[in-house]
Amino acid sequence: MGKLTVNDLDVAGKRVLMRVDYNVPMEEKSGAMVINDATRVKETLPTLRLLAEKGARVVLMAHLGRPDGKREATMSLSPVASKLGEMLGKPVQFVDECVGPKAEAAASALKPGEVLLLENVRFHAEEEANDPAFAAQLAKLGDVYVNDAFGAAHRAHASTSGV
Repeated sequence: MGKLTVNDLDVAGKRVLMRVDYNVPMEEKSGAMVINDATRVKETLPTLRLLAEKGARVVLMAHLGRPDGKREATMSLSPVASKLGEMLGKPVQFVDECVGPKAEAAASALKPGEVLLLENVRFHAEEEANDPAFAAQLAKLGDVYVNDAFGAAHRAHASTSGV
């Protein structure tokens, strides 16, 4: 069986767990992290708009940098959620976890057409280890999986291969 594309999927009302590549260059300016180049974010817009138009409830997961399984404030995806919202022209929700009760509640509360960005999956060492239990926790957040992270798709990590 060939791979399906987002055009082949009935996603109305479903949670679409989508792996994106938001490993964007950032720097600190005036005490805040600022994105220097949003090209990778821009490249996801057609897919996000299509899914939203089809009534999907979109849950995005991504990594940023190499935090070695530790929470690093400078590698939070929060600024990316703000930038994505600007680029989409609508709010993008953000949750400071990628697994667990907070992430599950945020994903469950989404309405059709809404978008949620989870915190950096690499804040958990289990991501790069492709830990099956971690992958299962991520998988609970969606009904359908879409991999749009072409820059990271070759990695055998929990969010790209394990899910």
